[in-house]
Amino acid sequence: MNAEPMSLGAPCALLPLSLRGLSFHAGGTELLGPIDASVALAGVSVVLGANGAGKSLLLHLLHGLIVPGAGYVDWNGLPPAAARARQAFVFQRPLLLRRSTLANVTYALALAGMPRRERRGRALEALQAVGLAQLAERPARVLSGGEQQRVALARALAVRPAVVLLDEATANLDPAATGAVERVVERLRGDGVKVIMATHDLGQARRLADEILFLDRGRLLEQAPAAVFFAGPRTAAARRFLAGELPPENGDAS
Repeated sequence: MNAEPMSLGAPCALLPLSLRGLSFHAGGTELLGPIDASVALAGVSVVLGANGAGKSLLLHLLHGLIVPGAGYVDWNGLPPAAARARQAFVFQRPLLLRRSTLANVTYALALAGMPRRERRGRALEALQAVGLAQLAERPARVLSGGEQQRVALARALAVRPAVVLLDEATANLDPAATGAVERVVERLRGDGVKVIMATHDLGQARRLADEILFLDRGRLLEQAPAAVFFAGPRTAAARRFLAGELPPENGDAS
């Protein structure tokens, strides 16, 4: 008899997520915001927009990796450190240690405070979930780009997060590797884990999104259920993006 597959995370206790007056600026230039929004929907929220729209910046602010210039991020009233401890973040380019694939995952569990005797089993479960258990003893840095990204994803899943933030996690991957990551996202949804992912890939957004947050030049122009957004976006900027058109020089987003 086959064992039940591991749950990839914990049911989300971090929603609703509230953003109030959230903004970020550097060198006197406002790069993001101000943004007022609430995310209460379970499933997959896709932060969609062109390169430079502010997608990665928003995810970094949500996870507390950078401090906003103004406003705040509130995860269901929890203190920031407690909220961050229930999240996992996967970067566009994986940062792997000079050790085995398995050791990269067990190291994350050590940082999370898991007892040593439990780490190997949990790490192998996470690698199995992303299809890499057979490469557990291989040095992580000799893996292909797609495999390295899945190691980073396994490292995130091993801590059983309530929220997973994916920052353009498939941007540099081939279709097969992208498909492997997307299947994990679908499993996360099924396990009740909240996924917030940034992408400029319209096909991926259509395949995975339950909700769309559309950014243009650092502004949140639309937030809607995915089916509603793709059926008829409200703003000209979103319509141009869906049509693959370049924005006008005057920056009109109406």
